[in-house]
Amino acid sequence: MNVVITGASKGIGKGIAEHFAAEGANLLLCSRNMDNTIEWQRELMKKHGIGITSFNADLSDFNQVKLFADQLLKATDAIDVLVNNAGTYQPGSVYNEPDGQLENMMNLNLYSAYHLTRALLPSMIKRKTGHVFNICSIAALKAYANGGSYSISKWALAGFSENLREEMKGFNIKVTAVHPGATFSSSWDGANIDPKRIMEVADLAKMIVAASKLSPQACVENIVMRPQLGDL
Repeated sequence: MNVVITGASKGIGKGIAEHFAAEGANLLLCSRNMDNTIEWQRELMKKHGIGITSFNADLSDFNQVKLFADQLLKATDAIDVLVNNAGTYQPGSVYNEPDGQLENMMNLNLYSAYHLTRALLPSMIKRKTGHVFNICSIAALKAYANGGSYSISKWALAGFSENLREEMKGFNIKVTAVHPGATFSSSWDGANIDPKRIMEVADLAKMIVAASKLSPQACVENIVMRPQLGDL
């Protein structure tokens, strides 16, 4: 199995990579700072006997998305799982957030997934197999204070997931929208939140791996996970 994961150098993306590695999957990883994780990649390869190919790319830049896609297709024509995890969060409200914030959120949180998926779909369609996971957010299900452009971009990503799933049914390609609540990752650095109050990255990673292992005739359309005590 070949698994592509964006935003894989830390947090949720890194956790997903570790859990797919434990399943014996070969990984194709991307982030702006993959070079900083070389030792971690070596440890995974040694521990699980897998192959890892990594790329540095800023997926908010359309040209870098296309370059990354070209590199992936040169590395393999058999991509089984694509996890569109690259994203960013900037707090704010629609009425007073800085000019350009919506564009920034859309470029990374939506357009990176849209363009990368479009570039890789032909190879999946040709093989009539594949699974796309889009890491959305509970912010795509319910508006909340200080969500602003971040929430808008995640609603858009969820809409993209719904449309793509409908289009891909006939090609046996699955699409899962993942909606995590507060998850203990670098996004919460400096927030002084009790780690026991929010979910572990491993919780989310386990669910994604499990969804990827179902029979061809079953698709988990949405994964919604929140801390046991509710949203923050």
